[in-house]
Amino acid sequence: MELYVLGDISAEEKLQVEDMAAKYPEIKAEITEIERSMEFYAEEHAVEPSEHLRTRVLNSLVINLGDDNTFTKGITHQDDDRQYIDNQDNDNIVTLPAVRANGFYKYAFAACLTLLLISIYGLVNIYSKLQESNTLLTSLQQDKQRFANQVNLMDNQLDMYRDTTYKVLRLKGMPKTPTAAMILAWNAVSKKVMVDVQSIKLPKNDAQHQYQLWALVNGKPVDMGVFDAPATDTAGVKEMRSIASAAGFAVTLEPMGGSVNPTMDQMVVIGTF
Repeated sequence: MELYVLGDISAEEKLQVEDMAAKYPEIKAEITEIERSMEFYAEEHAVEPSEHLRTRVLNSLVINLGDDNTFTKGITHQDDDRQYIDNQDNDNIVTLPAVRANGFYKYAFAACLTLLLISIYGLVNIYSKLQESNTLLTSLQQDKQRFANQVNLMDNQLDMYRDTTYKVLRLKGMPKTPTAAMILAWNAVSKKVMVDVQSIKLPKNDAQHQYQLWALVNGKPVDMGVFDAPATDTAGVKEMRSIASAAGFAVTLEPMGGSVNPTMDQMVVIGTF
């Protein structure tokens, strides 16, 4: 890039650098910084020419069209006895060593820089695609797990209805809740009581109340646990407390957490075998 600023590169190399600078702001900023550094160096080492030298340069441009061969290294002065050359203007001239660039290293540096930029660009693209692939893979795994869970729940629900040891009971609404209904299954062997969550059709309970399931055993209610409507449980079936025998089941609306005894005027559904 230093050679580009100095103008010591071919037209093809100049186009390559300008193309890279247009694509990558970092390269353009580096070129601008090099230009500023060179300008600063030139200003720091600038030498104000003497009036005699300025006049000679201007006269040479007009008369000789810039032929530097007409210059002498000093100004000739004539006294009465002698003639001498004043070289005081030349004392302030700082001669910089000529820059000799090796063509091989110049092209090698440009090639290395180009390969480095291409590699960085490729790595950025690969990393971006890898991140997208990981995100997609995570999403697919989550979908697969949700699908597997749904299949397992459906299998459990079907097993409940296919298992002959389960007694399926449909609970129907009371006179004040005629549209209320739900289905549960009781297994006399395993003593499990399973509520079909998708079958629950009860008015939505508020934050201060929950529905409570009761088993009717010898004419007395036995607490089987609480649940909400609509069901907050994501399972297809909800397992309640176990019981060895029951003549039927009923549901009442109770304060949050359930009650010791059912509130009879808050009964919403009931069913008997």
